[in-house]
Amino acid sequence: MGIEPTSSAWEAEVLPLNYTRDAITLKSITDACPRTDSIDQVISALQSSTNKLSDMSHLHKSPVRSFVRREGRMTNAQKRALEELWPAYGFGCDSGLAGQIAGYENAERSLEIGFGDGDALLSLAKEDPMRCFIGIDPHRPGAGRLLLRLQQEGIENVRIAIGDAAQLVPTIDPGSLSQILVLFPDPWPKKRHHKRRLLTTDFLHILSEKLQSQGHLHIATDWQEYADEILTALDATPALKNEAGRLAFSERPDWRPLTKYERRGLRLGHQVFDIAAVKR
Repeated sequence: MGIEPTSSAWEAEVLPLNYTRDAITLKSITDACPRTDSIDQVISALQSSTNKLSDMSHLHKSPVRSFVRREGRMTNAQKRALEELWPAYGFGCDSGLAGQIAGYENAERSLEIGFGDGDALLSLAKEDPMRCFIGIDPHRPGAGRLLLRLQQEGIENVRIAIGDAAQLVPTIDPGSLSQILVLFPDPWPKKRHHKRRLLTTDFLHILSEKLQSQGHLHIATDWQEYADEILTALDATPALKNEAGRLAFSERPDWRPLTKYERRGLRLGHQVFDIAAVKR
């Protein structure tokens, strides 16, 4: 036996709408075409309802991510490190990073976005044990590897978060960082993927808000077209001043560690571009 079109059962089974805004109910359809109307009028009303639902499709679009998980196999040691060492070195990210980084009141704080396998972060932390280093990266194997090395070498001035920097950085307390490093971010070379690039004018503006006065931003990439794009975005960010001059690259600083991605770029014959800025 079929379900009567005006019954609540028909509404529950045929129109399971979950939208919270401008939702279309069974009443709006039956009001538009009472049962004395022709089938053509009923079809017309249903088509109108479908069009309204299509107009709301933008409400459910996923945000563009600056990364795609390409995680390789995690070793048992890396899995154990994430389980056992996370309380000592990890940030809880369920509600973002607000109030967590600022808790280290007596130390200068540096943030590395995209620490990869952790080599650069580890090297910097060893060179400056009085500074607190924070790393954000979405990939768990690299985080597990870094946690193991932090424990093995007895390094205590590093904290990490696993997640998308585009979502986590905005939750950091304003003015809580003295340095931000973005070393060899994914250049997303294909044109259709450029929307995934992290270092846009909007994101540089967010970074500037997290830096304290005279705080430093350092970026390095081996992808020239992306480097030029970053220079243009930096030039359009009033709160940041290019230390090398307008639309100019900086010299490679002695303190910047050589990363895995930099070594790979050099093997391929790529030129490396450094960009340095200071918070006005």
